[in-house]
Amino acid sequence: MARLRSDFWVSAHLRRLDIEGIAAVQRRRGSPEAGAIFVKVDRLDGRADLYGPAPQSLVDTESHGDRRFVALLSEAAPADVEVRLGKELRFDDDLWIVEIDDRAGRHRLDLAE
Repeated sequence: MARLRSDFWVSAHLRRLDIEGIAAVQRRRGSPEAGAIFVKVDRLDGRADLYGPAPQSLVDTESHGDRRFVALLSEAAPADVEVRLGKELRFDDDLWIVEIDDRAGRHRLDLAE
């Protein structure tokens, strides 16, 4: 089974977050078919988290192409998250950025499997 296109995944995830009352926006549009997706969670208290694609070595062979995420930065300064995103953009300018504002740090990536 092929993995869901990045544009469809981002759209569906933003809808899921909206339904749950979690403020989120698509901050950057990447490659529609296969752009990597990064999710920044601003906790609105001077801390932020960053999630990115799990390395292929961590993706279960039975996942049937589902997207998996890993925490790249946890409870970091928002400026540090922006520095990391800048590095990722220099490496891959086709990536997507979803930004979530949530004091509890909710991202629902566990539901995005």
